[in-house]
Amino acid sequence: MGSEIGVIGLGVMGANLARNLAGRGFSVAGYDRSPEAGLRLEADHPEARIAVAESMEAFVASLARPRRILLMVNAGPAVDAVLAQVDPLLEAGDVLVDAGNSHFTDTDRRLRAGRAWSFLGMGVSGGEEGALKGPAIMPGGDRAAFETLRPYLEAMAARGAAGPCVAYCGAGSAGHFVKMVHNGIEYGDMQLIAETAFLLRRGLGLTAPGAAQVFEDWNRGELDSYLVEITARILRTPDPLSAGFLVDAILDQAGQKGTGAWTVLAAAEAGVPIPTLAAAVEARSLSAARPRRLAAAELFPSESAALAPLALDDLRDALYASKIASYAQGFDLLRAASAQRGYGTELSEMARIWTAGCIIRARFLEDVREAFLKTPAPDLLAFAPRFAEELRRREPAWRRVVSAAVLAGLPVPGLSASLAWFDTLRTPRGTASVIQAQRDFFGAHTYERFDRPGVAVHTAWT
Repeated sequence: MGSEIGVIGLGVMGANLARNLAGRGFSVAGYDRSPEAGLRLEADHPEARIAVAESMEAFVASLARPRRILLMVNAGPAVDAVLAQVDPLLEAGDVLVDAGNSHFTDTDRRLRAGRAWSFLGMGVSGGEEGALKGPAIMPGGDRAAFETLRPYLEAMAARGAAGPCVAYCGAGSAGHFVKMVHNGIEYGDMQLIAETAFLLRRGLGLTAPGAAQVFEDWNRGELDSYLVEITARILRTPDPLSAGFLVDAILDQAGQKGTGAWTVLAAAEAGVPIPTLAAAVEARSLSAARPRRLAAAELFPSESAALAPLALDDLRDALYASKIASYAQGFDLLRAASAQRGYGTELSEMARIWTAGCIIRARFLEDVREAFLKTPAPDLLAFAPRFAEELRRREPAWRRVVSAAVLAGLPVPGLSASLAWFDTLRTPRGTASVIQAQRDFFGAHTYERFDRPGVAVHTAWT
């Protein structure tokens, strides 16, 4: 008979996906170029009964036809190396899925290879625990090939209120594009929450447990989410090496693996503004330049005023309004990319599969899904009646928080970029007329007049 499905790459994520599938009752084969990885999986989890092969040839031969393979190796050259090795061993009808964090342009390139078998790109979110217990899964590519894998993916995925957290994301590289945008939104969410924690502590003087209690209270309401939940837990964690709290011992230099930057670049190429997500990426980059920040602190010593009195409700409203702005930007990028690249991505389905399993899972996404299920769907999430009303209601608190932070000299790039996006969006006559005049002055790029729309005009300014 042979194994029903196979996993190449038995590191933590790959091993957990294999264990997940085996736990759902499927017969699973595994292979890793490092024999130690396979031996470790068999030794640590004998109950999983995963058939680990000693070579790629033996692995492929152990699979039932048509072969179904999940590839879980590091993005980049490692993926190409495995594809080159496995290509001559597969045949028409077989399906191999790159389930790593590959850049969507690499997926496009690999799809153009014209192989006899089917290649899919698929995003997986949920970390180590999600891979084992149920992640959010974002496959894209050939629809028929996806359907052959669908029962396996639905079985291993997280379960939300509306079903398994897996959906066909669209043609071509849609799966990896959607996962990239998911990660970009994740950057924005994390930055906004971190800034709010910063204001609670540096601005309002709360202790780490005090700030944790605030996040715990918020997590019982509209801000209910995985990231808010773990932030509360982080703030309560004691430092094992001192009498304080662990968060205060962690160096304030944020790392990143590139998916946030990919999102910003893709948005720039698509002509979609995502200032909240971009501010989050830039904040991480600036945090990494700690020696420069220490030098600046000496050169420009802070003379910041005390933070103006703010209610906790103000901070909650500012965080929620900024969250709407951030998600509106991310979903707008998905909408534009789907149209420009022919993906055919259903935005309501993307919101649905993110309600459980993934890092950005949140109650909020159920409202996002509902908004995009309306006919007609909103052109921009912020235009949906529910979210438009939320923005109007929370705007005063949003302004109070950003203004107080700026006056106190406390950096809140995510919150302020979100508010600037909102203000720019709703300004019917903004700054671009001067920019167009400048462009025409030095470069004869032309402009349009309000009274002659669609007609290119050039002025001999000199």
